[in-house]
Amino acid sequence: MQEAKDTDNKADVSKEVLMYGQIPPIEKMDTSLSVLTCCEKLSLSSNCIENITNLDSFKNLKILSLGRNNIKSLVGVEAVRDTLEELWISYNLIEKLTGVNTLQKLKVLSIRHNLVKDWGKLPSFTKEFKINESIFFLKVEEDGKRTPTGEEGAVEFLRT
Repeated sequence: MQEAKDTDNKADVSKEVLMYGQIPPIEKMDTSLSVLTCCEKLSLSSNCIENITNLDSFKNLKILSLGRNNIKSLVGVEAVRDTLEELWISYNLIEKLTGVNTLQKLKVLSIRHNLVKDWGKLPSFTKEFKINESIFFLKVEEDGKRTPTGEEGAVEFLRT
């Protein structure tokens, strides 16, 4: 592990665990993550992870950062549906937002630079999100239709 903050770098009791940009890169979210039971912020960005797995033991996870990996699907994120507030998952290979609508406490979704093609089929949770024009790239038409603006696929939401 790259760094565990708090409590003298003991990962099993740390609230913040940073394992981004590992050499060699992390390829799987394996069962070794289960020791991170106190973790509130987990950063696994800039690795080679393809699937979101083994989050069942994260009973306190609020922030999950998985940007710049090879993730194709959000399947697996529902394991932290009761606690996750921020999901940072830009620069991956995600085509669909399936699974995000199960995240009951989600406040921030950063999903820029993915392969989502049909933004018209955003899950119903977007109705509860406020769009901050200076940061986010989603245009909401008067009829409620949501379409990306500016950079293709550059969309972030902030729930109020």
